[in-house]
Amino acid sequence: MARLHLVRVGAMGSVGRFAAVDANLYPRAARVVVRTARGLEIGEVLAPPDNLEEPVDSDGAILRVMSIEDRLLEARLSKNCHAAYEACQQRLDERGLSALLMDVEHLFDGRTLVFYFLGDVAPEVEQITDELAEVYEAKVQFRSFTETLTNGCGPGCGTESAEGLGCGSCATGCAVASACSTRRH
Repeated sequence: MARLHLVRVGAMGSVGRFAAVDANLYPRAARVVVRTARGLEIGEVLAPPDNLEEPVDSDGAILRVMSIEDRLLEARLSKNCHAAYEACQQRLDERGLSALLMDVEHLFDGRTLVFYFLGDVAPEVEQITDELAEVYEAKVQFRSFTETLTNGCGPGCGTESAEGLGCGSCATGCAVASACSTRRH
């Protein structure tokens, strides 16, 4: 049975259980590179492996502790992330759109750019983020917080039956943090 670390990942701080591919025991606060359903991400170990006797599904894998090279890439991605936020906000303002941009996250794979909006995402906003995706050569994902706050990701949110429908970590973390309602372009 795999021993699983509790790890916080993503801009919204989703918490999941992750198995170390190298079988190492990572201490609390270790910054690690993990593979999630979204791709490569940076995580922070919240707790070392537990001693649960019952089998628990993993939310991903810890690949390694962050290296100096990983930290340099993180700094570059962070810079691009801030630029994407500013560019998106500027385009929203120029077009008079009232969408509330909360955050932008560039996953560690360098190809996935996630825009977080509060409320519904209008087609005009999708057009803006599609343009920015081309600029930053990234896939774009949308997260709608208010819907997830109110209803979770949909019928059966947080249950095993919903996992095949895109709900992966609601049962192990906050429904908002997992933000299961995703549209990819």
